[in-house]
Amino acid sequence: MANLKDILYKVKLISVSGATDIAIDAIQFDSRIVGAGDVFVAIKGTQVDGHEYISKAIEQGAVAIVCEDIPSDIHPQVTYVQTDNSAKALGVMAANYFGHPSEKLKLIAVTGTNGKTTTVSLLHQLFMNLGYHTGMISTVQNQINNAVIPATHTTPDALQLNSLLKKMVDSGCNIVFMEASSHAIEQERMAGLKLAGAVFTNISHEHLDYHKTFDNYIKAKKKLFDDLPSDAFALVNVDDKRGMVMLQNCKASKYTYSLKMMAIYKAKVLSNSIQGLELNIDQKDVWFRQIGYFNAYNLLAAYATAHLLEEESEEVLMNLSQIELKNGRFEQVPNNAGITAVVDYAHTPDALENVLQTIDNFRTGNEQVLTVVGCGGNRDTTKRPLMAEIACRFSDRVILTSDNPRFEEPEAIIADMQKGVPVSQVRKVTNLPDRKEAIKLACSFAQKGDIILVAGKGHETYQEIKGERSHFDDKEVVREMLSLIHNK
Repeated sequence: MANLKDILYKVKLISVSGATDIAIDAIQFDSRIVGAGDVFVAIKGTQVDGHEYISKAIEQGAVAIVCEDIPSDIHPQVTYVQTDNSAKALGVMAANYFGHPSEKLKLIAVTGTNGKTTTVSLLHQLFMNLGYHTGMISTVQNQINNAVIPATHTTPDALQLNSLLKKMVDSGCNIVFMEASSHAIEQERMAGLKLAGAVFTNISHEHLDYHKTFDNYIKAKKKLFDDLPSDAFALVNVDDKRGMVMLQNCKASKYTYSLKMMAIYKAKVLSNSIQGLELNIDQKDVWFRQIGYFNAYNLLAAYATAHLLEEESEEVLMNLSQIELKNGRFEQVPNNAGITAVVDYAHTPDALENVLQTIDNFRTGNEQVLTVVGCGGNRDTTKRPLMAEIACRFSDRVILTSDNPRFEEPEAIIADMQKGVPVSQVRKVTNLPDRKEAIKLACSFAQKGDIILVAGKGHETYQEIKGERSHFDDKEVVREMLSLIHNK
């Protein structure tokens, strides 16, 4: 129970009709779950406009409405609050309702096309090892210390997010690392939060189904940095040409990291093998368990963030070197067939090229690289041919398959991917919409010493088809098929 006047603190108001000094039971933006005594926030979403459900919310007991457009049919017992951005208002209201949990700990947001989950996971594990009570909000899962809370979105909605942060505060967390997706930033899910810092990893082709243009996608990421307070830090990867763009008009203290250019935080890759990475960071040579050049950036970002949070360099490096993540990023599947089987979340052209380039660096040339890859349905279609072209460029055999086709036909998605297959490489490509059968085929083609990459799902343990999610774990299927085929 809270007072509407208190909940509206710092919300940009255009007009108010009715009393604000009234008790509110809960804040809702989904009319289906509005109850007696609630305030309903009508949000103009990409699929649904909450303004169309104001009458329904009132019928179900809403005593106050927050909206951008005041309806013509005014209910005399209901308070109407007009604002210019209902989504932003919801974030501010949620922060007020839950007692501003983000102000009671250090909240660090990580954004970028690739590397968000790994960087956040590294930081969460690192700070737990350093003795902190630590929270994590990520695509893979949310955690309060070691306790796992299942994740439904890359960044939860504003109500879920503040509720989760309050739980973290109540559990004694003093620092939280979270992924910040471009959708969440643009949809104002993080409005009302106080950030202690933000990290930019990189940006490449992704989410154009939502943002429409690459420029809009960049602007969404940049908004995170534009909104940082002056007492926060902004840390960006300047090897990405948009890194410095993120710092334009940013009020926070500015820091950079790089493997190639002049930067405040620098690292050099000394060795890169299937066993791990050796990096020179801060004049110290350190071996890490993570694999691949792209992980050198994630490790450097984690190190720089810890340093900006005033942790001692040697202790940070020692603890980082001991962390082994199993989060569906270049995760190897043990087997007795002498085959290197890798599962990776790569679902963008840039991420797929990073993983296959890493494999290419390891290979001797005497083995086959077999890649199983698909593209998600009802998502950015322009990346599909790019994904297929990259797979063909680095692989000896390519199997195009399903990856959460959602409400699209898998064959139509694969047909889009086929447009990127060079004419000279058509013979190396097989289309097989059934993902399990595609993995089975790759395992049957593979011989001792070969390398299988199953890309796109990584940590996910489901396949989404026609609105239904069924259990599907790439690691389980790879393990099962390699055992079935090679242990006869």
